[in-house]
Amino acid sequence: MTRNLIIIGAVGNCIDILDILNDINVSLKYAEYTCIGFLDDDESKWQSSINDVPVLGGISTAKLYDDTYFINGIGSPTSFRLRKQIVGSLGVSDKRFATIAHPTAVISKLSRVGRGNIFFQNITITTNVVIGNHICVLPASVISHDCRVRDYTCIASGVVLSGNVTIGESCYIGAGSSVKEGITIGDNSLIGLGSVVLRDVEPNSVVVGNPARYLKRDSH
Repeated sequence: MTRNLIIIGAVGNCIDILDILNDINVSLKYAEYTCIGFLDDDESKWQSSINDVPVLGGISTAKLYDDTYFINGIGSPTSFRLRKQIVGSLGVSDKRFATIAHPTAVISKLSRVGRGNIFFQNITITTNVVIGNHICVLPASVISHDCRVRDYTCIASGVVLSGNVTIGESCYIGAGSSVKEGITIGDNSLIGLGSVVLRDVEPNSVVVGNPARYLKRDSH
């Protein structure tokens, strides 16, 4: 049965999701998902299309679409803390958020995965991992055994989380970063590009470097 789906946002990762949907359909040899459009608050994009998929209007119109699934693709280093607010503003049931995994994603059957997640190409999630809701994992990242990733977090490309790492709510883990086993990263934190995290990170922190060092407090 084909399921209609709308992507929240019409930039960057949001557009990449179209490729994932297409590859899922090709691998299954039938259309599991049909993307009927994007929703984005940039009015200049309304009535236009991206790769032949229309931008239907603003995010607030999501509740007008019955029997449709949603996925939130918004989550850059500058917008990741808005993910919770965006999802909450849609006014749709949690059951209507799809979890989407590219056919090359490897996810252990001994792990638990929530709703509204996006798993990009060539990611690996090993045993006893707990993935919350509305999480984005970009290509070639590895989440090792017994990790916990809480809601609304973004994990960029090429990230390695060693065993038993805890990532808080609404975090952004920058591309190419590595996190030592047993580390906890507090809510609303940003880990800079290519960082090597060897110590726990307090909530609302920005850390960068190898080894990662505290740069500033930033909760906005």
